[in-house]
Amino acid sequence: MGKVFVSPLNWGLGHSTRDIPIIEELIRRGHEVTIGTSGNALTLLKREFPECDFITFKDYPAPYSSTRFFLPKFAASIPILLRALARERKKLDEILSVNKFDLIISDNRMGVYSHDIPSYFISHQLRFSLPQYLYPFEMLTIPVNSFVHVKFDGVIVPDIYPWAGQPNLSGKLSRSRLDATNKRAYFAGIFTSTRKMNLDEDLDYLIIVSGPEPQRTKLEEIIMKQVQKLPGEKVVLLGSPQKERHEKLDEHTTVHSYLSTEDKVEMMNRARFLITRSGYTTMMEMVELDKKHGLFIPTPGQTEQEYLSRYYARQGWFFSRSQYKLRLPQDVQEAMNYQGFPEMTKTAENVKRLYEELFVQHLS
Repeated sequence: MGKVFVSPLNWGLGHSTRDIPIIEELIRRGHEVTIGTSGNALTLLKREFPECDFITFKDYPAPYSSTRFFLPKFAASIPILLRALARERKKLDEILSVNKFDLIISDNRMGVYSHDIPSYFISHQLRFSLPQYLYPFEMLTIPVNSFVHVKFDGVIVPDIYPWAGQPNLSGKLSRSRLDATNKRAYFAGIFTSTRKMNLDEDLDYLIIVSGPEPQRTKLEEIIMKQVQKLPGEKVVLLGSPQKERHEKLDEHTTVHSYLSTEDKVEMMNRARFLITRSGYTTMMEMVELDKKHGLFIPTPGQTEQEYLSRYYARQGWFFSRSQYKLRLPQDVQEAMNYQGFPEMTKTAENVKRLYEELFVQHLS
């Protein structure tokens, strides 16, 4: 039985939720898993895996902006990130001094690796997407990312191989031009803890309001002014667990400030049409659930979501609209002209292959 240290980044819950099926597979194979993270990710994973050991392991401050201008805030936060990375390395040394592990899995935590223990980095971003006028700087992100990647034995990309004859889910984000990264990259396919359920699609629209503040609140205000104009049965999830709000705006429109993960997954299964941010975790969920109809609203200033929205529109998969130009009835009609994501191998098969092709050599 091998001992595995799994450490997801706590920038939202996307990193921790996509690690859930990996942790489940490791436990199913009889391995002992210790999880190092903090905040909401720690709370979530403790609930999911009470049998695991946990270490409170803080990560970097998320460089979210209160405006749509993400890049200036991110640039200003670089010195803070570097100091946090140094603290992360020191904390990891302390953890490894009192714990013995056979394998380290880091989900986007750049400092969680060891020269003495096989270490793998999970990321769908082998490069970043920046606005057109910053294209030279976008090219610089490729060697910067590769500098991180070479610290690890491998980079696990939760997507299909981008040159396999079909468009992949992350587009150019998973395409590096450097051999140092490419020879380490393992394209594992999608990972999500969301499961497809045998339920009738009896809900016309599910609207998920999410993202960092204050953009989450701004989108909530926009949605609440327009949602009753949509025909049919509608549910709005506000993604605000601090509030306690469960009400019906009218006979066909229900609003929940927050639902449990299980109830949210049930709603997603029931929905014929989803209106949501274009975060990569949500994209993997839509592939897993075979959802073909939706409208994406990228978080302003989050260049990854803005790029993915443009990319999916070019592929003819999904329509996107800026939250500042949102007109729900018209945009939903436009979105119905798109075909949805192509068929991709699902999570259960992907994690099984990941274990057998990558992890077992270190744990058997």
